[in-house]
Amino acid sequence: MSVECFVTGGTGFIGQHLVSCLSAKGHTIRVLMRRPERLAQLREQVDNLGGVANRVFAVAGDLEQESLGLSLSDREALRQAEVVFHLGAHFAWGLSMEHSRAVNVEGAKRVALLAAQQDSRLVMIGGYMLKNNEHLQRIGIDPGHPERTHWPAVYRRVGAYEGSKLEAHFATLESMAAKGGKMTVVHPATVCGHSRTGHIPCSQPLVDLIRNLAQGKLAAVPGSAEHWLPLVTVDYLVELVSACAFDPSMAGQEFLALDDQSPNLRELLAEVAQPLGIKSPRHHISLRLLKWLLSIPPVARFLNTDAEALDFIQTTRFDTAAVEKFAKRHGISKPDMRQSLRNTAMFVKSYCMPSEKVH
Repeated sequence: MSVECFVTGGTGFIGQHLVSCLSAKGHTIRVLMRRPERLAQLREQVDNLGGVANRVFAVAGDLEQESLGLSLSDREALRQAEVVFHLGAHFAWGLSMEHSRAVNVEGAKRVALLAAQQDSRLVMIGGYMLKNNEHLQRIGIDPGHPERTHWPAVYRRVGAYEGSKLEAHFATLESMAAKGGKMTVVHPATVCGHSRTGHIPCSQPLVDLIRNLAQGKLAAVPGSAEHWLPLVTVDYLVELVSACAFDPSMAGQEFLALDDQSPNLRELLAEVAQPLGIKSPRHHISLRLLKWLLSIPPVARFLNTDAEALDFIQTTRFDTAAVEKFAKRHGISKPDMRQSLRNTAMFVKSYCMPSEKVH
């Protein structure tokens, strides 16, 4: 059955793959675009990723504008959307609190308002750190009483991007509850490239890690032998997101999309080093020391790393029983993470860095 869908963030990494996945399943997708003249490029990418380009349409608008800046005709067309997927956000390290709030928090609230007003199901992308209650409490958030949070202090602790994603989550939950809206939240781990093709945009955090390793800037493994970077492949993730959107039992639920087969950080680096033909580091450097080093601007520039990124390296393990059960019920097979990492490394080598810099 074909369903009308509205997607924000449809030109981003996860968004491109989600739009491709939805269109391949026969759905019609309207994508919020600040520059709708770039629809042809998006359609070409959708085709390249295995989707159906002529099922994808542009809607001119902006998360920073009131009512998303939609025209009356577009607003009317969107009333047909049964599902609203909110993936739109400004991702970068070093953002200001004011800017990240304007886009990531206020934008999420505007999308939630639209979904609630027209009784569309809202499917929102959160982040796996929201499922780590110890971490939330450590940075000043009580998950049971998020309204008590002093958000400027949280932003100072974790950086504006992560702070705004956390605030957007709780603000959207509150907004949808107040309006009686239907909502599902999917919390993905750090996103790995496509399990078969390795496709990943060169701006992704995992690409920075692989590039730094290839360029000899990662001489030691951050953290200890217990530290890991929780991962999920983009193709597995969008299949889960799509299935969540059309499963009535997932309304009102939060869902962790994380592959528990993600290796520890030392093994991850060894996996991506193999297809690059380089040696991976074997010794460790403490995160505290590394954060101190990254506070020195020339060192941070040389290492091409931001201290904010280190917060995503974890020792916490997560319960993935629910996602495993859900995937099995919907016939979604989980790719081999180690092979996916090798494929991602090959893609990065081919498209994201000059070959002469690999050593």
